[in-house]
Amino acid sequence: MRSSRLAMHRIASIVGLVCLCHAVLAQPPKRRETNFVVKQSDMQAFMKKMGAEAKGRVGVAAAIVETGESIAYAGTERFPMQSVYKLPIAMATLAAIDAGTIRRQKPITVGTGDYVGPKQHSPLRDQHPSGATVSIDELLRYAVSESDGSASDVLLRLVGGASSVQSYLRTIGVTGVMVRNTERELGSADSVQYANWATPVEMVSLLRQLQLGRGLSDASRTYLLKLMTDTATGPNRLKGQLPPGTLVAHKTGTSMTVDGKTAATNDVGLITLPSGKHLAIAVFVSDARADQATRERVIAQITKQLWNRWQ
Repeated sequence: MRSSRLAMHRIASIVGLVCLCHAVLAQPPKRRETNFVVKQSDMQAFMKKMGAEAKGRVGVAAAIVETGESIAYAGTERFPMQSVYKLPIAMATLAAIDAGTIRRQKPITVGTGDYVGPKQHSPLRDQHPSGATVSIDELLRYAVSESDGSASDVLLRLVGGASSVQSYLRTIGVTGVMVRNTERELGSADSVQYANWATPVEMVSLLRQLQLGRGLSDASRTYLLKLMTDTATGPNRLKGQLPPGTLVAHKTGTSMTVDGKTAATNDVGLITLPSGKHLAIAVFVSDARADQATRERVIAQITKQLWNRWQ
């Protein structure tokens, strides 16, 4: 009798354990805690908040290059590019090299008349105040990695001017990126920068074309992405809140502050996600009255939200 009761007790224990395991397994998995916005409506509210922090206009577009999944806020509005426009100039230059219309090996003489104004950024001018003879590669490095206005103007002249850049952009299907002036002209009057604009959506289209290798040879594409990865400007923008070591190929743009308002604080680029996919992103902060640290933090916060959304 005692052995029968013991056997029944063991059976009951086993049944109870099975039921417990079933109950645990049947429970829905706990929702992973995240700090990013999921719904499109929430994203719109978040972007409005960022604009309020910047005390200006914010325009954002982002897309996964490999899938086309995308999101945008004020994505079709026009924003002054400032030095972001050096990216399409560099792409047009490399395309001309690929086509053989510009000889890469030809030394380029840069005179003092090619330099932008003293208040504009130009390491090339600062390092060679009397002029210099440099290679195309050096001009590209100065223009892209160091955001040099003088180097950009020389490249723009070599490629045939703003109209040639626009023609190149049309060949790769980009219509909402407008290059009209030299850097020297941009420095002549605050209003000129607004004629050199991009929409966030079209800038992301440009970045996607670059990553997909459309409009450039593989060698030129790889070279330009390396220059963008080596960019020294804007470490607190797209890269500001991303995990250390994240690969970011980007181009910044910044205007002067006039009467307490900064027309452009921008960063656009390609971010390599942990999955190996690429996030093309463009963040423009325009006509903002917040200080530079706040404007850059806004760009970093937006980037982190989108990173969290797709990582």
